[in-house]
Amino acid sequence: MPALFSVIFLCAFFLKISLRLWLAWRQIRHVAAHRAEVPEAFAGRIRLESHQRAADYCVARTKLGVIGLFIDAALLLALSYGGGLQAMHEFLSARFDGVFYSVALVALVALVSELVDLPLALYAQFVVEQKFGFNRMSLKLFFVDLAKQTIVGALIGVPVLLVAIHLIETRSGAWWFYAWLFWCAFNLLILFIYPLWIAPLFNSFAPLEDAPLKARIEALLKRCGFAASGLFVMDGSKRSAHGNAYFTGFGKTKRIVFFDTLLKRLDASGVEAVLAHELGHFKYRHVVKRIALLFAVSLAFFALFGRLIDAEWFYRGLGVEASGAALALILFFLTLPVFIFPLSPLMNFVSRRDEFEADRYATEHSDEGALVDALVRIYDDNASTLTPDPLHSLFYDSHPPAYIRIRRLTECAGATGCTN
Repeated sequence: MPALFSVIFLCAFFLKISLRLWLAWRQIRHVAAHRAEVPEAFAGRIRLESHQRAADYCVARTKLGVIGLFIDAALLLALSYGGGLQAMHEFLSARFDGVFYSVALVALVALVSELVDLPLALYAQFVVEQKFGFNRMSLKLFFVDLAKQTIVGALIGVPVLLVAIHLIETRSGAWWFYAWLFWCAFNLLILFIYPLWIAPLFNSFAPLEDAPLKARIEALLKRCGFAASGLFVMDGSKRSAHGNAYFTGFGKTKRIVFFDTLLKRLDASGVEAVLAHELGHFKYRHVVKRIALLFAVSLAFFALFGRLIDAEWFYRGLGVEASGAALALILFFLTLPVFIFPLSPLMNFVSRRDEFEADRYATEHSDEGALVDALVRIYDDNASTLTPDPLHSLFYDSHPPAYIRIRRLTECAGATGCTN
């Protein structure tokens, strides 16, 4: 059985690697082939220089993704069949017992993973993002952020890990179901506390002071029947030139947050239109539905984990001779992405459908032309490629390609009707 599982895993592993390499090749070739001319749908809206910059940025990021793919693959093989995880187990089990061993093992794997990924993260931020004019982050801020993320991750992750290890080791009844309930409760708790205590550790949030814009937004919220705890501007410009806006929180902690970079680029009608789109997600309960879907899928994963944890072939088939709660958790989360990547288009289909529905809602509560202009400006400013490979986009993009989205919105603006 271990040998059979090894064959199955390695087949899935190399299938995923091959598929992602093929998709990257398609993306690079397709974007390069359409670099010389602005697509007809954007002619007169986006300059050729901007279109070519976006194409070059896309190709650079895709090539970087290929490097990251090989690094992640090498790390996975080193930890499993290369004996890395077994060696860590032997080293730590001789020095720690019980939960101390479990926490130490998970922490060591996380540390190794972080150190392996660090050079590529530095290159992405200070070479690629810098080259295309997006980086605003200093080297000091990069490492300060990394330290904060590590501390916050430890403060939150260690207690969660302790509870998970306790539930796993008891093997009492449907322990995996109780572990799932705990995981769901934890995620809901994070939705409440993130905007209040975690996000401010990394960014400053100031109340929106533009009185005319604030009045316009509040009028939109009233029309849409949406209540928020406040309108805030985030200092995103201290890290990146990319612009965005988002909702955060849950229940009474809901906040509307604008990047300062976005407010500098869009006029009031554009900001209103973008916000109307986000309100559409809440109107149609997309956030709640996605959380429910996530919880439902995760229940299946927890049930699967409950079957694998006592299966010796699961450990042996991945090159690990020992067994235990911490080892099972690590192996499960290392190998799960190998098997589920081919399902990415299904999740993206759901997300894209929601985006079209939110766009339609925005056209009903704001100016259709303003939303089109705002999205084009956002695509332009963020150097988002206008000509992605359709198949690559299907696997990687949760939002519809720009040309499809703009075409549908243009139809709305032309009074020909919007369709999902």
